[in-house]
Amino acid sequence: MFTGIIESLGKVESLQSVGGDIRLRIQTDLDMSDVHLGDSIATNGICLTVIEWGDKWYTADVSRESLNRTTLGQWKVGQPVNVEKAMLPTTRFGGHIVSGHVDAIGEITLVRKDARSLYFEVTAPVEIAKYLAEKGSITVDGISLTINHLRGHILSLNLIPHTAERTNIGTWQVGSKVNLEVDVLARYIERLLLGDKAAEVKSEKTDISLSFLAENGFLK
Repeated sequence: MFTGIIESLGKVESLQSVGGDIRLRIQTDLDMSDVHLGDSIATNGICLTVIEWGDKWYTADVSRESLNRTTLGQWKVGQPVNVEKAMLPTTRFGGHIVSGHVDAIGEITLVRKDARSLYFEVTAPVEIAKYLAEKGSITVDGISLTINHLRGHILSLNLIPHTAERTNIGTWQVGSKVNLEVDVLARYIERLLLGDKAAEVKSEKTDISLSFLAENGFLK
């Protein structure tokens, strides 16, 4: 579990194909002295398991599932990435609950200056729009951010200079792909609203609709 508060701006040191998967090595200035085999480190919002590490680096294997659902398959050697170690019980909780399980890939569709901040618009896939809320939280490339405004499945973000300096957003431009993780609470609420229907096995995903809510007593 993570908070979305980036601890280090790392760099992709190598990408190696291993049996159809990817072995990834990240260069970082994180304090690695308390890292152990099997620990989790979020890398651009992707929860990765440490299999080898040293003073200024760590290595992780990346499954086909992660390659299919994230931007990692497009990464290049030398690319900057946002890095955060898993939170401790004593960690100051400055962001929001982040699992490191990417829901979808979004696209940067607008970039401009807004006084001293940077303003971005991100187009999210239609299927995750129902999990987004104005002034709610979203994780973009591992960064805990507040959604300023929503227009359908287009969300706007403002990033202050401090965030810009400590993360990879300086590389974001129109057309850039980013990893998106919705607020985990939204996913659980949807599941709870299904009630007993959650146990039904269906060939297609069940969508929550107004008619469904009315039929099950949630609307009057």
